[in-house]
Amino acid sequence: MTTDESTNQSTTGSAAAAAAAGAAPAGAAAYGTVLVANRGEIAVRIMRTLRALGVRSVAVFTAADAEARHVREADTAVQVGSYLSAADQVRAAREAGAGAVHPGYGFLAENAAFARACADAGLVFIGPPADAIELMGDKIRAKETVRAAGVPVVPGSSGSGLTDDQLAAAAREIGMPVLLKPSAGGGGKGMRLVRDEALLAEEIAAARREAVGSFGDGTLLVERWIDRPRHIEIQVLADAHGHVVHLGERECSLQRRHQKVVEEAPSVLLDPATRAAMGEAAVQAARSCGYTGAGTVEFIVPGADPSAYYFMEMNTRLQVEHPVTELVTGLDLVEWQLRVAAGEPLGFGQQEVELRGHAVEARICAETARLGEGRVDLLPSAGRVLTLREPAGRPGVRVDSGLAQGTEVGTAYDPMLAKVIAYGLDRPTALRRLRAALAETEVLGLDTNVGFLRRLLAHPAVAAGELDTGLIEREAATLVPAEVPAEVYAAAALLRQAALAPRPGPDGWTDPFSVPSGWRLGGEPAWTAHPLRVPGHEPVTVRVRLGEVRIGEGPVRAARVEEDGPRVRLHLDDRVLGFSRAGEWLGRDGDSWWVRAFDPVAEALRGAALGGAGGALTAPMPGTVTVVKAAKGDEVVAGQGLLVVEAMKMEHLITAPHDGTVTEIDVAVGTAVAMDQVLAVVTPLDEAGGAAGEAS
Repeated sequence: MTTDESTNQSTTGSAAAAAAAGAAPAGAAAYGTVLVANRGEIAVRIMRTLRALGVRSVAVFTAADAEARHVREADTAVQVGSYLSAADQVRAAREAGAGAVHPGYGFLAENAAFARACADAGLVFIGPPADAIELMGDKIRAKETVRAAGVPVVPGSSGSGLTDDQLAAAAREIGMPVLLKPSAGGGGKGMRLVRDEALLAEEIAAARREAVGSFGDGTLLVERWIDRPRHIEIQVLADAHGHVVHLGERECSLQRRHQKVVEEAPSVLLDPATRAAMGEAAVQAARSCGYTGAGTVEFIVPGADPSAYYFMEMNTRLQVEHPVTELVTGLDLVEWQLRVAAGEPLGFGQQEVELRGHAVEARICAETARLGEGRVDLLPSAGRVLTLREPAGRPGVRVDSGLAQGTEVGTAYDPMLAKVIAYGLDRPTALRRLRAALAETEVLGLDTNVGFLRRLLAHPAVAAGELDTGLIEREAATLVPAEVPAEVYAAAALLRQAALAPRPGPDGWTDPFSVPSGWRLGGEPAWTAHPLRVPGHEPVTVRVRLGEVRIGEGPVRAARVEEDGPRVRLHLDDRVLGFSRAGEWLGRDGDSWWVRAFDPVAEALRGAALGGAGGALTAPMPGTVTVVKAAKGDEVVAGQGLLVVEAMKMEHLITAPHDGTVTEIDVAVGTAVAMDQVLAVVTPLDEAGGAAGEAS
């Protein structure tokens, strides 16, 4: 395969790519108009292929998404009440005169009832048959089906509708650790790794709750946990004429909380024989359910023995990480979904599929990375995009994005905002290009994981291809800085100091006594103190005087800033550092910080209002309270779960910081909370007892 480095369009001489590069599919063109039943970056990406084929696109949007990028890029847009309402999508398609519906991924993409509703309305569903969606959407039935087809599966529970006690018994029989999984869904939602048998009951309850919230079905299964596993998936493509091929594998082992973070193709783990064997197993899995269209068969693979692979599940839709396959095969998978749905045959066989070069994808998400106790916490964030710079146009780099400057990112939907994908003739080139592209990526106005991704991609184990699903947890301390860099505080304080300077009058004169120079009679200039705080970190006071800063109790350092619109150059000692700026936000090399003024008096009054206790529990992210397990006056023990806050389908358990009494709890189920909002106060028993005694 050769790659045009300026446009990153892949071409190849294979019959597969020749078919893809031919005339627009006659059947797909006959749709006239396709409704994209989705939002964000995948909706924009699907519309790109529709536009290239000369097919009109229809966007759907909720009231919250009226100004979203996918709405602006569509030929027509129709408002719906919910992305999860099949009736709304069908109505919108009819109103817009669409002949087909593309579900993207997430929402209704793997909903068999939606596929049937489209068919009943005379709409072509651009995806597999409803029966295949239904079968593979039930993980228990899916395992039984592919096992009968000769595909190896992970040892685990059998049968559906197991009670909590039956699941716990199956887990004990398998042996700890085990993985709890919702039968009805994917994407890592509701999955729980349980290592301690004593926690089974609590984890089963939590997994059921997340499964119901995400998929409307609390059915669970339990599987053996394979230590240090690799997550490898095979892309399949099948037509309605009996032809099924695989397009190689994707390595998806870099995960956090069972959510993929970085994906690549091909995998450095597989040799040609293992690739062929896994590919054939994936083809058989697709045949076993009568699959058509693009789909993905996921396998868990012991890193020490790649030949011992096990089927996990089949995703009956386009995958988030499909671009890496597109770049190494030269095929547009969305176009092939359209062709297959229009009744066209594939026109090429397995022997004509070639993998050339290497591609790596990083998912950019609205997340705050914090270092927990030996772990990385990636918590959903929210805010308005104040500054946006994406690395489109770099050689070998592709950006799939749903972002636009001014976009309001909330917590109602998945946190993924965009994807940056890099291609190279070899893996080191692809990784190098991706790191450089991420360094140029700027999203100010909310926290993102861009800086975290750069550090992950630079990790020696990642560079060497020594991956497994636990790597991020093991290397947490190297991926999330414990402290905010000193230069960030210096730049923020100097910018605040500069903003205090008065503007010259109409005649150009400035009152010298109004200039915040720190001048005083008969001595050195005085320091101006700027108490600052980055959310999630302790406050720091930065002192500034002419040409100097002192950060906290650190040494005095030579410093000054130069402003050029949204660009800032910080001269700190013998270094010059560039930042981007938007309001109180600063960004550099993919990282961003919201540096806010800190008012110690207001904070002291707030603490006093809460009784002065160090047991104030705050929301770690903006979201909604979904569970309240305690009430005012309850005695609790350290580590006891008190509340659950959910955002973007992610649950976060709020626990008691110490033994004590719940003296305040100001939220209920359904309460929307902001980041750092106080949810409850747990007063230590001796303090609570003393306070009670004084009151009496």
